[in-house]
Amino acid sequence: MTSSIESTEAERDELGGELARRLSADLDGEVRFDSVSRHLFARDASMYAITPLGVVFPRHADDVRAAVAAAVEHGVSVVPRGAGTSLAGQTTGPGLVLDLSRHMRRIVALEPEGRTALVEPGVVQDQLNRAAAPHGLMFGPDTSTSNRATVGGMIGNNSAGSGSLRYGMTIDHVRALDVVLSDASRTHLAPLTAAEHASRAGLDTLDGRIHRELPRLVAAHADAIADGFPRHWRRAGGYRLDRLAREDTPFDLAKFVVGSEGTLAVTTRALVDLVPKPAHTVFAVGHFTSVAGAIEATQDALACDPAAVELMDRTILDLSRQKIEYASLSTVLEGDPDALLFVSFTGDDERELRGSLDRLTTLWKRHGHGYHTLRAVTPADQAALLKVRKSSLGLLMAASEGTKRPLAFIEDTAVDPVHLPAYTARLKKVLDRHGLTAGFYGHCSVGCLHIRPFLDVTDPEQRRTMREVAEEIKDLVTEYGGVNSSEHGDGLARSEFNRELFGDALYEAMRQVKGLFDPDDRLNPGKIVDAPAMTEHLRDAALPPAPGLRTRLDFEVAGGMRAAADRCMNIGLCRKSGTGAMCPSYMATRNEEDSTRGRAGALVQALSAPDPHAALGDERLHEVLDLCLMCKACKSECPLGVDMASLKAEALAHHHDAHGIPLRSRIFGAIRTLNRLGSATAPLSNLPGRLPLLRRLLDRTLGITRHRPLPRYARRNLVRWFGRRTPAATTTRGTVVLLADSFTTYTEPEIGQAAVELLEHAGWNVHLESGGCCGRASLSKGLLDDAGDKAFQLVHRLTETTPADAPITGCEPSCLMTLRDEHKALLPRDWAREAVTARVRQLEELLGDAIDDGRLTLRPDSWLSGRTLLYHGHCHQKAEVGTAATMALLRRIPGVEVTELDAGCCGMAGSFGFESEHYDLSMAVGADRLFPAVRASAADTVVVATGASCRQQIFHGTERTAWHPVQLLREAL
Repeated sequence: MTSSIESTEAERDELGGELARRLSADLDGEVRFDSVSRHLFARDASMYAITPLGVVFPRHADDVRAAVAAAVEHGVSVVPRGAGTSLAGQTTGPGLVLDLSRHMRRIVALEPEGRTALVEPGVVQDQLNRAAAPHGLMFGPDTSTSNRATVGGMIGNNSAGSGSLRYGMTIDHVRALDVVLSDASRTHLAPLTAAEHASRAGLDTLDGRIHRELPRLVAAHADAIADGFPRHWRRAGGYRLDRLAREDTPFDLAKFVVGSEGTLAVTTRALVDLVPKPAHTVFAVGHFTSVAGAIEATQDALACDPAAVELMDRTILDLSRQKIEYASLSTVLEGDPDALLFVSFTGDDERELRGSLDRLTTLWKRHGHGYHTLRAVTPADQAALLKVRKSSLGLLMAASEGTKRPLAFIEDTAVDPVHLPAYTARLKKVLDRHGLTAGFYGHCSVGCLHIRPFLDVTDPEQRRTMREVAEEIKDLVTEYGGVNSSEHGDGLARSEFNRELFGDALYEAMRQVKGLFDPDDRLNPGKIVDAPAMTEHLRDAALPPAPGLRTRLDFEVAGGMRAAADRCMNIGLCRKSGTGAMCPSYMATRNEEDSTRGRAGALVQALSAPDPHAALGDERLHEVLDLCLMCKACKSECPLGVDMASLKAEALAHHHDAHGIPLRSRIFGAIRTLNRLGSATAPLSNLPGRLPLLRRLLDRTLGITRHRPLPRYARRNLVRWFGRRTPAATTTRGTVVLLADSFTTYTEPEIGQAAVELLEHAGWNVHLESGGCCGRASLSKGLLDDAGDKAFQLVHRLTETTPADAPITGCEPSCLMTLRDEHKALLPRDWAREAVTARVRQLEELLGDAIDDGRLTLRPDSWLSGRTLLYHGHCHQKAEVGTAATMALLRRIPGVEVTELDAGCCGMAGSFGFESEHYDLSMAVGADRLFPAVRASAADTVVVATGASCRQQIFHGTERTAWHPVQLLREAL
């Protein structure tokens, strides 16, 4: 162990201070040794946690070298880290963490003719694939975490994926590496000719010694190498001495360090192979009444030469039905299967691929496998299937109950697929004997099933059970000639067993490899060799009981506020980019603490403090939470449903208790009053928005940015218009309640007017509810007492003054969705709130029904006919109910073509985009995908957005006016 582990806490603090000062002087990248940063990097996606001494964010290879040099001189170990999604604890350690994902993410060169890419370690797999796609290429190892997994992490792990049957593992695609060795020297690793090898071996350096001694080590242990490795090809455990022992290949240390988990060298640049991207992919999805039945059908699938065969069990299927993000899968399935088997075929000849589907369907039918086979040929057919398949891990984790979680410790075994039915049956018996349930998914095509038993390791007895099961499965997989680590690596979960798995002689050879590369044991110690017991450093077991805390919002469904934050298991989906909305601030900053999991981790730390109320008022925690836009995308896109918007609102309330409520927060929280006064005094109230001097004053005194136009108040607001209009003569549908929200009422009344006219045309008697506020603005500022009062007044007024069967609807999604969501947390046991929540309907649903019933007729010759509508959905709408109703309504307009943007959050987020310190980030979020997509659309394309903030941001960022759907419907009436 390093001195940094053995030292007392005071000595560690002193050491940390010295090292931090040295690193701050030597590095261009950031240096973080504060308690929160150290806590965030104590975890990866495994069940382990080890608090590091500090964290650095290198900007280039020189920073990596300088960081390693400083750490070595101070006797501190180094833990290289990519996305931190390792499942076995590889990227947890007590020393200095190098986050190589934040800055070192350049694709340096892409050579289509040579089919190679030169990349920095922080390049994300999907990022590389997007760059390679125009050339008909891709990176072969296709992990399910491709939207956040870094190439450097894949090299450290020797990652694979569903397509490994065809493309192998990462080791098969690495040509050369630039690395920093344990003495902080830099070197280049690549296949060498005999002459090149002799020249390198003659150097009086660590690189020279490695090239000199490693061939001798291989020769001395030739028998152990020949006999000690498992015969199954899909291996991600131990050091790959078998690769060096091949006589038919050149000496290649680049491939040798793949899978070494950062224990031999730190990668700073990689030359990787690319492969041709198939033109077509088709799927056969077999439906089975049992997992065993699906596994039995694997051999027939393999006989048809597929690209992949993937299993998913009922646990994951049932969980997918509960999430808006994944619920569309249930619409394409037949019946209620206990398991699905996804069989994919890839190639350039679609007719040939369809023939493969025919052959497989025939085989399964002939042998009685399954009760239905779904054919998914087009990307549209496949979308829902692929989304759930790639999210299997997260969905399974969502089945956690408190600290009883599906844990990764036997999830990476693999056997020859021919043995998979028998092996899985015996594994199931082991689990049954210990009284454990587990989720099953994974890669049947290569004999690898990710089986994760549910355990609570806070219970000492369950920790003993975990160890017993791990030992039994290790022996079972060895009996079948399989491997204990097939793609997730050894880490802390499996390294302990490597001596037994490889035998004493081969294990000692691996220890000598570690000693040769890293004589002082500085690079990620305790992984692969000389590891602690698998039951040490368990994160949940070390977490103290949650102290009592009174909260304004109700978190009892999750088991309390800390439990709500602690649902996060660090799988890192919030670090994705290029798709979805989660997490907009992370997409802009690439800073771990700006991700959902970073904020959740910081909250867990605060909520574990002896006085969590005081800890929630901490300024460093406030800094971590500050850039959360409260878009609520995490509530739907995070498979575990971490609701950071609610958590931040509660944390802000406690921060206000400690520090008082800022004037700006009070102003924004009272936006309805402000807008009502603005409307009453318009047009004079619009002058400050047009006077540069006043805008600068607002910027300096209140922090309301002068760079963004302020909304313009309408003198003739929605309430005045409604009171003076002539209602429709007849009503046939009863009463509908339309919320006169704070925005469309006073700044965009034409939207509310269109909604009223459409509802009245459809036969409704419109009751305009304008007497109060839903509390949305107060919630966003952490003014929860005020929000609770407003919610109480609104729901009781609605129950007292409107018919009990009257639907409640509105134009502004954030306000309407507040009645469905946040009011439950503000008023958990209020009968009026329950009644109101049950009556909420989307305006698009009501109008869509009216068109279908013939109560609304749209003209086929409106000016919209022949136009394309480009629709951007509101984040809260997407999180709570999805955009299907809006898309369906827009498509009912005759003659239009509707395209829905996958452009994430607009970046405005209510008042967030008006705040001076947040303006730049707000615009960066919009500039990520939304602004480019709008600018790229044709001039006659009609931009559509349901949210007031979204429409403001679109106009500010692109100078294109965005319409509300009801305005377009009114135009076509």
